[in-house]
Amino acid sequence: MDRERRIKVGCCGWAEAQAEYLRVFKVIEVQETFYQPGRIEKYEKWRKAAPQGFEFAVKAWQLITHEPSSPTYRRLKAPVLRSKRDRYGSFRTTDEVFAAWEVTALVGEALRAGIVLFQSPASFAPTAENRRNLGAFFSKIDRRSFTLAWEPRGAWEGKDIMPLCRDLDLVHCVDPFQSKPVHGRVRYFRLHGRPGYDLRYRYREEDLQDLLDMIDRKTAYVLFNNLTMLDDAKRFQRLIEGA
Repeated sequence: MDRERRIKVGCCGWAEAQAEYLRVFKVIEVQETFYQPGRIEKYEKWRKAAPQGFEFAVKAWQLITHEPSSPTYRRLKAPVLRSKRDRYGSFRTTDEVFAAWEVTALVGEALRAGIVLFQSPASFAPTAENRRNLGAFFSKIDRRSFTLAWEPRGAWEGKDIMPLCRDLDLVHCVDPFQSKPVHGRVRYFRLHGRPGYDLRYRYREEDLQDLLDMIDRKTAYVLFNNLTMLDDAKRFQRLIEGA
């Protein structure tokens, strides 16, 4: 497969008008599903509007990954009951977390998504309990036909991540400027700014060339997630086409 077809460039969220985005890019990571999934009919319309070959990736609902203490919970339509706060997040094997997975999966099916991304907060540390939660959650859910990707943050190291991703059949999602992926049939890169998590960072031409040089011969999804993501993604796509 040639490089232009193998590397799929896009943004984390609609960075411009949907029709123009669909004309320019090959993939999008749907962000709103992390905060509060919308009505299925909306996602069915998105899928219908997309051209053949366009791919959707879905970010899993925060009720699966994040604790209710996360400030992102403020964007929920209905607040979590105080009496049930210990039943959400951290991949707990509770009815509430499994229900959040079913909602995520229904959105993924409506979009005919290939990948579902699970992003852990830095507070989700590599403890024995969290490892058990990961194993139990991913062993019990109905994955449908999705490829599942996991983006660990915080203190996780490759030696912690590799056996979990291998045993649970997960793609290790990384920012390639910060760490290298240790497992996965595809590459799933999320770009947050080269110095670290700096969403104000605008990628330089030499950064984009370095990024291109990092990509091996596996299919690679490259999703920009910074304030200048639209321009950066377009410039990276032009670089691939020129190469």
